[in-house]
Amino acid sequence: MSDTALLIIDVQTGVVDGEMRAARLDAVLDSLNLAIAKARGSDMPVIFIQHEEDDLPRGSGAWQLHPQLARQDGDAVVHKRYGDSFCDTDLARLLSARGIAKLWIGGAATDFCVDSTLRNAVSRGYQVTVIADGHTTLSAFALSGEQVIDHFNAIWQASSATPLPLRVLPAAEL
Repeated sequence: MSDTALLIIDVQTGVVDGEMRAARLDAVLDSLNLAIAKARGSDMPVIFIQHEEDDLPRGSGAWQLHPQLARQDGDAVVHKRYGDSFCDTDLARLLSARGIAKLWIGGAATDFCVDSTLRNAVSRGYQVTVIADGHTTLSAFALSGEQVIDHFNAIWQASSATPLPLRVLPAAEL
């Protein structure tokens, strides 16, 4: 079993394909599915993170993971109520039980849940690789979703003050 796990955060129908469609969604889904295939080929666990809140209730159609994701029955699913996937969830225990030291991270939303999770993972001592073409967000705050994605990739790439290197790679280079 690998010491690396793939985390796919909040790629849920209502999050990425609801009233507004997330930036580069089709390409992001393709990249995530490529990462899933690479993870499975390396005997890495694939863990899906699923957000819920009052306007995204558990069990609703909007809450469901996106149907184009290449999920399998044995994949772990972690449910959360906060942006950070470690906050008040069993994610840390799940990773520890599997001997995971490294994470590949992708999903939604770049500027909220993905960023919060990867920063907490880095602080917890995980070696993190962000899938550069495997995360997305909505346009907001006068920025397009594409601008937000590009901005965060640049910020993460430039982050050198981390205990272990924070890598940003396209799915094809994982």
